[in-house]
Amino acid sequence: MSLKPISATLGSHKMNRILEIKGLEGGYGSVQILNGINLYVDEGEFVTIIGPNGCGKSTFLKVLFGLATIHKGTVLHYSSDVSGWRTDKLVERGIAYVPQVDNIFPSLSVRENLQMGGIRLAPKKLKPGIERAVSMFPELELRMNDLAASLSGGERQMLAISRALISNPSFLLLDEPTAALSPKYQQQILTNLDALRSKGISILLVEQNARLSLSRSDRGYIFSNGKVVHTDNAKNILNDPKIGDYFLGLHS
Repeated sequence: MSLKPISATLGSHKMNRILEIKGLEGGYGSVQILNGINLYVDEGEFVTIIGPNGCGKSTFLKVLFGLATIHKGTVLHYSSDVSGWRTDKLVERGIAYVPQVDNIFPSLSVRENLQMGGIRLAPKKLKPGIERAVSMFPELELRMNDLAASLSGGERQMLAISRALISNPSFLLLDEPTAALSPKYQQQILTNLDALRSKGISILLVEQNARLSLSRSDRGYIFSNGKVVHTDNAKNILNDPKIGDYFLGLHS
């Protein structure tokens, strides 16, 4: 199927625009994966990126978070240019990132993993930070002294998300948080991510489970070959049979 290219992905500037991407090109070293991405997220939004494997979704998040190379284009956070900034500086601005893999320390306890997430916090802020983070996933409170290696796949993802919340971010980037999880954990994690909006956290999510994530999203972007090929509100994407036929699992 050939999706109709978007004519414009950037709306008029808003004071509450937490992220605005203009003409982003990047990849790994000299290898270019992204080919002119335009995208935005407004404060309080839940935005999902979908697309086939190898289309640049994960690379896009890594470029945003300073873990891959930006070649060209602009990354604006609240209108400030943060293109190519180091990850620690982005964290200081209230941005957090949860990668798909290698997102916990298996040899450390659950408590120690959370403490690592707040390693830059003052001691008086660490305890309330941990309490706030695990309040999203009460199961973790029962496992605080257990090794992270003993957790199930769903519990590991809960821990990874909780650790990212220790720094009290206003903007959360997540790469495939429900990958390889049971339907129960998929629903639980997406429900909790949706609930973060009520706490003032904006979400940008890369997800293979398009139907599940878009059902909770405000808007969606479809990537293909390192480009945005379609964007719309999430409901319209879900109800478009052509897109559903193209991305397996969207209409099941």
